[in-house]
Amino acid sequence: MRTLKLKISGMSCASCVGRVEKTLKRQPGVLGAEVNLAAETARVSLQDDARAEPLLAALAKAGYPAALDGPLRTPWGQTGWPVLIGVLLSLPLVAPMLLGHDAMLPGWWQLALAAPVQFVLGARFYAAGWRALRDGSGNMDLLVALGTSAAFGLSLFELWRGQEHALYFESAAVVITLVLVGKWLEARAKRGTGEAIRALARLQPETARVLREGAEQELPIAALRVGDLVRVRPGERLPVDGVVTQGHSAVDEALITGESLPVAKAEGDAVTGGAVNGEGLLTVRCTALGAESRLARIARFVEDAQGAKPPIQQLVDRVSAVFVPVVVGLALLTLLGWGFARGDWAQALLHAVAVLVIACPCALGLATPAALMAGMGAAARHGILIKDAQALELARGLDVIAFDKTGTLTEGRPRLVAHSAPLALAAALQAGSEHPLARAVCDAAPGVPPAQALQAVPGRGVRGEVDGQLLALGSTAWLASLGVALPDDAAAEAQRRQGHSLSWLAQLGEAPRVLGWLAFGDEIKPVAAEAVAALHALGVRTVLISGDHRAAAEAVAHRLGIAEVHAEVLPEDKARVVAQLRGAGRVGMVGDGLNDAPALAAADVGLAMSTGTEVAMAAAGITLMRGDPRLVAAAIELSRRTVAKIRQNLFWAMAYNVVGIPLAALGLLSPVFAGAAMALSSVSVVSNALLLTRWHHGPAIRGETRS
Repeated sequence: MRTLKLKISGMSCASCVGRVEKTLKRQPGVLGAEVNLAAETARVSLQDDARAEPLLAALAKAGYPAALDGPLRTPWGQTGWPVLIGVLLSLPLVAPMLLGHDAMLPGWWQLALAAPVQFVLGARFYAAGWRALRDGSGNMDLLVALGTSAAFGLSLFELWRGQEHALYFESAAVVITLVLVGKWLEARAKRGTGEAIRALARLQPETARVLREGAEQELPIAALRVGDLVRVRPGERLPVDGVVTQGHSAVDEALITGESLPVAKAEGDAVTGGAVNGEGLLTVRCTALGAESRLARIARFVEDAQGAKPPIQQLVDRVSAVFVPVVVGLALLTLLGWGFARGDWAQALLHAVAVLVIACPCALGLATPAALMAGMGAAARHGILIKDAQALELARGLDVIAFDKTGTLTEGRPRLVAHSAPLALAAALQAGSEHPLARAVCDAAPGVPPAQALQAVPGRGVRGEVDGQLLALGSTAWLASLGVALPDDAAAEAQRRQGHSLSWLAQLGEAPRVLGWLAFGDEIKPVAAEAVAALHALGVRTVLISGDHRAAAEAVAHRLGIAEVHAEVLPEDKARVVAQLRGAGRVGMVGDGLNDAPALAAADVGLAMSTGTEVAMAAAGITLMRGDPRLVAAAIELSRRTVAKIRQNLFWAMAYNVVGIPLAALGLLSPVFAGAAMALSSVSVVSNALLLTRWHHGPAIRGETRS
């Protein structure tokens, strides 16, 4: 299976979304399709051997021109020119409303002004409405075409009869103009919801200074290769992902990770393309380019998430599927009811037109995607990368947050604080390992040759042969399972009570014996207590799940205010603990290591620290772009705000119809005011969603809440 992203034009409402999805899903080889009205994109899953060309042809035939992976040229009809022309032609028609009856133009002049609006500017509504009708469905364009054609046709009939006092050309022209104004304002507002992606794209410089053959050359980014040495001057943006090979500086990564303070970088440190170099000159070896760069992956994640549908959207889709036929039926009932009751079929037709116009489902289709795009964009700017819409919706209702300890609530860089075991033997077993405890031992006893026949047991320890001795270094439980009798050591017990992790070194064989212990300490992150307090203020219970021994886990939990602790949990059992916690409510798991991946996947929402492993980030629905646990509370708060915006938008989208349709059917709303209300509904929904772009995570981090 592969995934294509299509850019689609011509969609106007929720019904169009359903029609585009139906068209795509009918094509051979298509496994699924999700359409985003606000972003005007479609994400299509299809078989490897399926081609994109038939999809584009089918969409074009359905009236929705599409292109692969790139912006479509904005059609003339979606620019501001039609709006300006429509306003200039419509103003003389509405002059009597503003200046009195004496300002009314002769009937043939009204026809001359209204016809270009109806059949030139309004041609898009006829074309799109006809295609929808031919396909057995309906959309906003069909409602506008039906309503304005009825008003225009009635006026033409009355003009032919010589009844110039009963003309309604202004209703048809003004409705089309107002719809065009609304779509133009809506398009301008929608551009704000995608600003986060465009900001990320602007971060990457177009050229880089590359050291080749002993000389510095300025080359386009496309000409670079992995392994190139790139020179970055003070104040410049880093053009590539890489590793510093020379120099030291402070790098501003605010737009990538949300970290407000510059981060010190020296030789051996990784740097990200798009970050701003500080005061030092850096030489960077390129490790990733193009689509594989961190910036490109972040943009891709955000775009994919913005294009996905949360569960709440499924209800909207079901409503949209029957909305247009129901509205046409209501308009017909209005026509017949007024016509038979009063005998004034001209007035009855106008009331039916008002029903058709007020009911256009534009706002309904924009309610969810506009809020998702704005919310996820705001999250990305603050260092919270939401990778799927379902995670965003579920995060608002989390009852429990389960934290891994090492690297999540602690610094993840343990150090050797005390030992009784021979360090040289312990370091020989740990040489070459990338485990944090192994690095702490090797730092304390550098330069020791590695053991032979090494065998690592994840989450338990390591064994191997040193100078003819078969040795094992690991946890208390593992050594006990190997038949090693551990002594009652007062010094070791004192270290355990202080919350330090203990590893035992033992000689295996016919008579296994303990050679000593090593005690490790890991500093708690300065912001960890604040992060836990912020979650408690949001009404979320916190739990600690750790593979460390109980004394160490409980010492950390006590300092942070976490009441529930699951200690000495093996990596394969973390997912089981998370499953048990789910019996009491919705659970989020926060971790950063390879051994956290199963638990992250088992939770309702997985939150991974980007300072950890790629596997953990792949298993999580939300990635925190810096190792700050306070972002967990920020992610929950943003989820609540975004879902609240979606619900507000759906309420207002439906409220316009629930209030407007009865008023129009009762004759209390003219087609002109109905058109204005319909345009206003779309603009208000998108504008409400854009309020999310002003969100800031400060109050959530301080443990406060905002309404």
